[in-house]
Amino acid sequence: MKANEEKVYSFLGLATRAGKLVSGDSSTLLELKRGNVKLVIVAGDASENTKKLFKDKSSYRNIPYIYFSTKLQLGLSIGKAPRAAIGIKDANFAKTIAELIQTPKI
Repeated sequence: MKANEEKVYSFLGLATRAGKLVSGDSSTLLELKRGNVKLVIVAGDASENTKKLFKDKSSYRNIPYIYFSTKLQLGLSIGKAPRAAIGIKDANFAKTIAELIQTPKI
């Protein structure tokens, strides 16, 4: 695992403990529709329907979305069962996590 990836997982854990994260398809979708989510993370191994659903809903609301990691890893990083989708509700967490994921790996 790369250093950036580990940082992303630790930030996801922090966001969870701070109550700034929603996880699971239905919760994330609900908060996305309410406009409470600043960043959507969809597992790379999520189904094509799930990926399309979050891509469409996020794009429509101009909310950034990223395909990252696996359902198992996302779930483990927040201390829960495997998760296909996670929504970050805090702008600062969202910005930091997005930058970590999109920074080229050295």
